[in-house]
Amino acid sequence: METEQYEKSDMGAHTDRPNVSPAVIRRLPRYFRYLRELIRQGKMRISSSELSAMMNVTASQIRQDLNCFGGFGQQGYGYNVNYLYAKICELLGVSRGLCGIIIGAGDLGRALVRSSMFEKRGVDIVAMFDVDPALIGREVGGVTVYDMKELESFCERMTVDLAVLTLPKDQVVEESHRLIEIGIGGLWNFTGKDLNYDPERVVVENVHLGDSLMILDYLICRNTDAHANDKEN
Repeated sequence: METEQYEKSDMGAHTDRPNVSPAVIRRLPRYFRYLRELIRQGKMRISSSELSAMMNVTASQIRQDLNCFGGFGQQGYGYNVNYLYAKICELLGVSRGLCGIIIGAGDLGRALVRSSMFEKRGVDIVAMFDVDPALIGREVGGVTVYDMKELESFCERMTVDLAVLTLPKDQVVEESHRLIEIGIGGLWNFTGKDLNYDPERVVVENVHLGDSLMILDYLICRNTDAHANDKEN
């Protein structure tokens, strides 16, 4: 086991979230996933070089990433997997018990609410909203679909931290303004139309599933073309 130097912090203390680069923040969910798998395997500790081989990230990068948050572990021991996983969960807010709603009960909204993704990441989806009378009142994955007219009154009764947007693209600007006025602090936007707001007021994650598909298309075509060229040569 290689020697690593980190400093343990008090698990009961408030977790500071320093202003680090977006690239580091976007790697934290990967740490979450890989550490969760290590726990399933019964792994108790791991070095940065072992984690590097799993994640295809350099050991130096891993140490730099974790040092942004103060570092974790003990010298000469490597990373305590359970401890590090708990700290990553804490940094990512998995243990905060965030509450979410889904705006749009169409195909994508219904698929998302049936997923175990939210529960595994500490988000409780408490309601869906739609304007279609055929959907209003139904339960999907144990979650009730409400009329969009009830949005404000529902959010007065419940503390809602985030909204997942799966409604039609032409409605997203109007409805996102409405959600911001209600005081919802985060929007996970699947509509295909980018939303840009002051992050001090609301944070937005714009998700483009089509972009990911086209990247895959490109890589497939690149490999196919390379193999064809190899055969010709």
